[in-house]
Amino acid sequence: MRTNGTMKVCHITSAHRRYDVRIFEKQCVSLAKHGYDVTLLVNDRSGDERVKGVKILSTGIPGENRKDRFLHGKKALLKRAIEVNAQIYQLHDPDLLGLGLKLKKAGKKVVFDSHEDVPASITTKKWIPGFLRGPAYRLYSGYEKRAVSRLDGVISVTPHIVNRLAEKAERAELITNYPIIEERISDEENILKGDQRSELKDIDEMVEIPICFAGGITAQWNHHLILEAIKDLQGIQYHLAGSGSREYLEELKKHPGWKKVKFYGRVSHGEVKEIYEKSQIGIALNYAKQIEGQGTLGNTKLFEYMEAELPILCTEYTLWKELVEKNRCGIAINPRDIDAIRDGIERLTADPDFPEEMGKRGRKAVVEEYNWKTQEEKLLRFYEKVLTEA
Repeated sequence: MRTNGTMKVCHITSAHRRYDVRIFEKQCVSLAKHGYDVTLLVNDRSGDERVKGVKILSTGIPGENRKDRFLHGKKALLKRAIEVNAQIYQLHDPDLLGLGLKLKKAGKKVVFDSHEDVPASITTKKWIPGFLRGPAYRLYSGYEKRAVSRLDGVISVTPHIVNRLAEKAERAELITNYPIIEERISDEENILKGDQRSELKDIDEMVEIPICFAGGITAQWNHHLILEAIKDLQGIQYHLAGSGSREYLEELKKHPGWKKVKFYGRVSHGEVKEIYEKSQIGIALNYAKQIEGQGTLGNTKLFEYMEAELPILCTEYTLWKELVEKNRCGIAINPRDIDAIRDGIERLTADPDFPEEMGKRGRKAVVEEYNWKTQEEKLLRFYEKVLTEA
């Protein structure tokens, strides 16, 4: 793969944080390491800086404020984007498609990275009045198709979005959100870790087997149903980390199953790793209407569990079920079936060897296949094509 030391690349986001893992850690840092001159434009008030070879430029406008972002953010981003004068621009938010078309008129190469199925998500946005969601869905769908047909390419995290956008885009590439695999621990440490988990399983007096989740504490992840499933299960403790609305958290805390929860609140990435290390099952019981049936590879939770050698109890989305069954590293169930949740947990805790072997197979699959290094190579090839083809 040839490097492009003289090629300037500019990633632009109106709503994501400057250190967003997919945008900054994976894509921008990867491109910088391979010789590109990389700039990331963001809406926030944290100022300009250079981190890991990437220039981060701020508009001074807070990205979390939707009104300011729409009224002032895009104008400020366009101004700074023109100042950067890059050869290729990559957009990370749907509201930036208009900005991308302006950059195209200026003779620039422009790529759209669709992190989610935007038309489908419109139908579930609570801030859009119900009677307007249908018209908004149709309006955006038509606009998106016209816009991407005029750009130089599109990227997305999951197959069905790529397939939809490929109908109009000049080129479309699946670049998934697989995790960045950390340095492998030594064989001795691996053995110790396995022994520690085995000891937990072998202690007859052991009161609690830890199962875990770290991420968004929302109804979409069915925590209320998990509590209902475990409230009468002996020897189970739900290690729960993350943040959510006050209303939903209060609902959970009032549930009888909350007595089986060890709640951490919002924690650092390192603390999440520690929670995974002392857990025996990773829970990923998501239900979202916009990805109903299919699922997405954009969410990294399954891969994080696999990296941590945790067997998985997950939603029977087509993509997720195929993943855990192919690699024999988990069980896929109906996330809204309390009996299925209870049975899945019992299956994964009844025989100590069963989940341990699942965990090892999951880790092996991530190290060999489901990791960011494989996607980095695809990203570099995609950039080569965009930059060299007329």
